[in-house]
Amino acid sequence: MIDRIDPGPRMSEATRHAGIVYCAGQVPETAGADIHVQTREVLAAIDALLAQAGSDRTRILFAQIFLADIADFDGMNAEWDRWVEPGRTPARATVEARLADPGWRIEILVTAAVA
Repeated sequence: MIDRIDPGPRMSEATRHAGIVYCAGQVPETAGADIHVQTREVLAAIDALLAQAGSDRTRILFAQIFLADIADFDGMNAEWDRWVEPGRTPARATVEARLADPGWRIEILVTAAVA
């Protein structure tokens, strides 16, 4: 069975199947803010979405991080390193990409095991 979380006409915020939750890309609330603020906002959105799906950040299997400017890599990592639990870090990829809103500096999507 596939469980869709917050389904909309175009996409769901997440889908859950066979003990795995696949989250849609999460973006910041504050377009135009610096990478630290935007990263914290995205990580908080991920926490909330994972909780809704019955999981949490310690169960993330894989994270994909998209930065509008790779020069933000160090700033994003500073926030990421404060957020992840040492010894429970997921596999991860970070790439530079043009994002849908020019005010967004970051988008993150995660896949996690369900508790």
